[in-house]
Amino acid sequence: MAIKFEEDEPVEVQMTSLLDCVFLLLIFFLVSSQLKKVEKELPITLPEAQATHSVKATPDLITVSVDANGQMYVNAKPVGSSGLRTALRDAAAENPDRRIRVNGDVFAPFRSIVQVLDTCQGEGLTVVGIHTAADLQK
Repeated sequence: MAIKFEEDEPVEVQMTSLLDCVFLLLIFFLVSSQLKKVEKELPITLPEAQATHSVKATPDLITVSVDANGQMYVNAKPVGSSGLRTALRDAAAENPDRRIRVNGDVFAPFRSIVQVLDTCQGEGLTVVGIHTAADLQK
């Protein structure tokens, strides 16, 4: 004897897990597109040098930038003299061998660059480099 089963509800495709995956991907791409280097947006023209050495940036690299007006930035955040000392003191406390890169504008006051270098030395940070633009004649 054949038993006939009647379905009361039509077959549906569940979209909940598909929508969850789509939203997670959307969030991932939005967040990853926002992780660009902010320091490239600073209005700094680097000086050119003939004797340059290319070094890869590491995740623990701290960038100290000085613009043409002498304003200082630590990782693209504006700081004053006391803010610079605080940021470098915190960096030295975490890792005294942390690398510091100084981005100085072509027209930056030399006293501001010396102040950055002096603060680095005063806080015990000795791995300091000066970032320059590539020589255009090569």
